[in-house]
Amino acid sequence: MANILEHIDSPADLKSLSTEELEQLCEEIRQYIIRCCADHPGHIGSSLGAIEIAVALHKVYDTPQDKIVWDVGHQAYAHKIITGRREAFMHNREMGGISGFPKMSESPYDSFGVGHASTSISAALGLAVADEKLGSPAKHIAVIGDGALTGGLAFEGLNNAGGLKADILVILNDNQISIDQSTGGLHNTLIKITTGKRYNKLKDDVWSALGATRLRRSIQRMVKNAKRAFIKTSEVNSMFDSLGFRYFGPVDGNDVEALVTVLSRLKAIKGPKLLHVITTKGAGYKPAEDNPTVWHAPGHYDPETGETIKQDEKTARYQDVFGKTVTRLAHEDRRIVGITPAMLSGSGLSIMNAEMPDRVFDVGIAEGHAVTFSAGLAAGGMLPFCCIYSSFMQRAYDNVIHDVALQNLKVIFCLDRAGLVGEDGATHHGVFDLAAFRPVPNLVIASPRDEKELADLLYSATFDHYPATIIRYPRGRGIGTPWENEPFDKILPGRAQLLHKEADAKVAVLSIGPVADKCRQAIEEANAKGVGVIHYDMRFLKPLDTDALDDVRSKVDAILTVEDGCKEGGLHGAVAEYLADNKAECRLEGLGVPDEFISQGSREQLFDYCGYNTKDILNAILSLGKN
Repeated sequence: MANILEHIDSPADLKSLSTEELEQLCEEIRQYIIRCCADHPGHIGSSLGAIEIAVALHKVYDTPQDKIVWDVGHQAYAHKIITGRREAFMHNREMGGISGFPKMSESPYDSFGVGHASTSISAALGLAVADEKLGSPAKHIAVIGDGALTGGLAFEGLNNAGGLKADILVILNDNQISIDQSTGGLHNTLIKITTGKRYNKLKDDVWSALGATRLRRSIQRMVKNAKRAFIKTSEVNSMFDSLGFRYFGPVDGNDVEALVTVLSRLKAIKGPKLLHVITTKGAGYKPAEDNPTVWHAPGHYDPETGETIKQDEKTARYQDVFGKTVTRLAHEDRRIVGITPAMLSGSGLSIMNAEMPDRVFDVGIAEGHAVTFSAGLAAGGMLPFCCIYSSFMQRAYDNVIHDVALQNLKVIFCLDRAGLVGEDGATHHGVFDLAAFRPVPNLVIASPRDEKELADLLYSATFDHYPATIIRYPRGRGIGTPWENEPFDKILPGRAQLLHKEADAKVAVLSIGPVADKCRQAIEEANAKGVGVIHYDMRFLKPLDTDALDDVRSKVDAILTVEDGCKEGGLHGAVAEYLADNKAECRLEGLGVPDEFISQGSREQLFDYCGYNTKDILNAILSLGKN
């Protein structure tokens, strides 16, 4: 049969396709995603599982007039390919290419931009109400995964939509896993629907003999349909009914014919509706089906064998430094517990969980709850290490202020993926944390320059002279500083470290975090060109080491701040305020993220774009040194 995908330039091209052609198209999209993501890594598992959902939606509905909102965006690769971005998808997540997530400025088919979880229902409801007020007959669909449904915002949207009796369809894409295994009461309820002894016996008896074949996929469909005969849905039906939604399902979400049939019927039904679809994460690609956590975002791999291509592993990942260090500390202090919102492996807490699972809590995609739960643990006498990605911590800002800082409770917040994260782009860059939390009382804010300093700060923060503490560190690997099994060095809060000093210095460089190494390289080149420099690793944004600032302003006429975060309100803002308060006549310049949302690209490309790569630091030092 001739290739179908190469003739699909918009959803209109799906309308005349037969069921057989739709099935072939799904398989072609599947193979296209597998090939493209092998060279241009992305979020593959979720999107492979949602191909049939995307094809069926665009077959049945009249997009972009009818509006589809994808939760998180990990599910939306087929949607992008269908909606005129097939060729562009070969440059997915690259600098200058398309975003890995739905983005309103990229396509009219992306009705709402997403990157964080649990937003789809609220956004789709807003679009539905707006269209109703404006007299539009458009339909509105939110596609949300079972993991994202653990977020409180999703339930707020469901509750409001049910109360308004809005004409909205929520598709619950149930694959029983977000990134790590889904957790919580909702997950357990859905498990009752998607599992059963008789079903699992059937699956176990035949699965291993089938392999990745068309027969296996046929059996998958049969088994998913059999679930409806083996188990009752009254429990979940009642749950959604109490929120004002009519519940339909479960149906096989990897059967495009079944989806087209049920969506065509639901399209004619008014009011709030929820369609429960059961999918397989990584569907149709055995390596991704067998190991969905790894294949959420596997990096480079061989598309034929599924073998992942390992990158340079000479230095440790910061998340592993955190995970191993907090486990080491927990063995010595029974008060220590670990908390993370659905990022068990990504945060490194999986290391502690493997050794002491009763002291690690994955609370689901619920950042605000993670913070307040940690506050409750602290109030009860525990010492919680709450690990959240920096950009996700934005969602828990009030919880940090109201539930932790205001009550002066000791929670150690470990903000992973701080600074520019690379290919995930604007929704995931952790560039606002320093500026956001600096004004909040009763907080210590620190950023280590290397692996050893991260371990030492984690250790130091357990002591009584630290209140609630934020320790932020980047995505990726360190610079190779020995840290594992090294004795801890106690660091007092608010103490910078002098890294380099010359008697004839003309410029002072104040850095915070791992950009210290870029500063070191730039300073070596500046010295070779005859410009002397004083370099402090500030380590702490709060409290700020004013002794270090007094030292440099007494010796140089120019100060350069460097940070992997927004300049406004961060280290640059703090130093500017201090100099102004003390009427210092020191010239001050800052390098960091400018006042704009930064798109995707490799971290080095983004450092270049934002102007704080090694050459940028060198040029700034030389410029200040000449004046």
